[in-house]
Amino acid sequence: YHTVNFLSCFTDTLSEDTRPKDPYPIPRKIMAEPDYIDDNNPELIRPQKLINPVKSSRNHQDLHRELLMNQKRGLAPQNKPELQKVMEKRKRDQVIKQQKEEEAQKKKSDLEIELLKRQQKLEQVGWEK
Repeated sequence: YHTVNFLSCFTDTLSEDTRPKDPYPIPRKIMAEPDYIDDNNPELIRPQKLINPVKSSRNHQDLHRELLMNQKRGLAPQNKPELQKVMEKRKRDQVIKQQKEEEAQKKKSDLEIELLKRQQKLEQVGWEK
């Protein structure tokens, strides 16, 4: 089957023409037809198109878009590896989170303020007695 296809590629060079014969004929089809197209064998593993990880990952798309925009603006990316950048960002986020927690602890709610006022009044009344 494949030899017939291979030989049929040279039919234009084998025809009776007045043109001079090329010593190195160029076949029209270099690759043979795949065998699995005609077979209905369920055990065969059919080739599948590979999934592009860039198109499937939203984070990767965002990163790529950001890099392209920075390149258009003329901003050169830092010479840090991506992992180091991510770790620095995490560290900054953790510091900000800790600062917010500390501020929340320092801030006293209205109830706590009112309780402190009452406690001070009771202490003043206790001192007067």
